[in-house]
Amino acid sequence: MNLFTGESADEFFGGDVPATVRQILHRAAQAPRTEVGSLLWTAQLVAPDGLPVYYALYKHHASQREWTWAERAARRGLVEAARQAGLPADEWQVQPGHPAATFRDNGPARFWLFTLKALAFLALRQQRLSEARELLAHIQRLDPEARIGDDVIASLLRSMGPDL
Repeated sequence: MNLFTGESADEFFGGDVPATVRQILHRAAQAPRTEVGSLLWTAQLVAPDGLPVYYALYKHHASQREWTWAERAARRGLVEAARQAGLPADEWQVQPGHPAATFRDNGPARFWLFTLKALAFLALRQQRLSEARELLAHIQRLDPEARIGDDVIASLLRSMGPDL
């Protein structure tokens, strides 16, 4: 639902999904917490190219503090978003000025960058602070205007102490 207009919305972060997957995602949204993960992984099997499924997976597992599963979903989503955007599979090979690194507009490249931010957050939550800092520095090189909210992670890292 759109909180501003009150209208029902059927959009997912990361793009569109096939009708079958849309139904699974809606079922997952209504399901008891114990069933959500299996429904979302089923959706991933049905549509391995569906970026919204990876977002739902890593958000769900992170909310359950299932860091390993959240990271697994985010890594798979990162690889798929890179493939769709034409970015290198290795996130460290993506550099400012790469022709496919157009993070301003919605699409696979922006989803890729957002998922990289999710990986920095997951590293932070697992106390892998140097990894979180490295990922954050990479994100800031790629998106110096901080349009994806990486400033929140930077603030959390600062609150945890000086740079390692």
